[in-house]
Amino acid sequence: MIRQLLLCLLLSVPAAVNGQAGEPFSFRNGDLLFQDLDCGDLCDAIEKVTPALGDRHFSHVGIAYVTGDSTWVIEAIGKDVHLTSLNKFLDRQKDANGKPKVVVGRLRPAYEKLSARAVTNALARIGKPYDELFLYGDDAYYCSELVYDAFKEANGGVPFFNLYPMTFKDPATGKTFPAWKEYYRSLKHKIPEGRQGCNPGSIAISDAVLIVSSFY
Repeated sequence: MIRQLLLCLLLSVPAAVNGQAGEPFSFRNGDLLFQDLDCGDLCDAIEKVTPALGDRHFSHVGIAYVTGDSTWVIEAIGKDVHLTSLNKFLDRQKDANGKPKVVVGRLRPAYEKLSARAVTNALARIGKPYDELFLYGDDAYYCSELVYDAFKEANGGVPFFNLYPMTFKDPATGKTFPAWKEYYRSLKHKIPEGRQGCNPGSIAISDAVLIVSSFY
């Protein structure tokens, strides 16, 4: 989700892949792919102030788009919102054992009807610029903002996930992380401390989401 990450090539891959136990796992439209990116100080800062799923911290999320026998990921990363092949997404970050640092979430059955609509809404945002400022409500998107708006629109304009006050401060010291100071200094913008926003961790632990597969 950081600017310096390269855009992924668009390569078609089968929808069925192997999960943690080596058994085939088939993605469904609207599945959420939570990713632990090791992108340096900024990803570390994000993970320190956002919810974890057990001992797993996430700094990125995308939406599965299944078409025919291929699976893609709709994501806001790099310069804009775009499609990334599933293989490229899974290969982006691996653990010490070579396993993709990705966990898959799926809406609970009571909400499944929203998934296809959310995919349509996310696809309609392809080409929108990446939200470098992390400001909710403009015409640009960061990763979890794309997910939030896609499902909100699918839910008839009623928020499906939650927004929370954002913080860029180290909980151990109460001071702004140096990496965020430098980041916003480079953008010549005030740090949006306390502004409403969303993050991959808060979506991953939502009561509406079931974790259905883990690749590591």
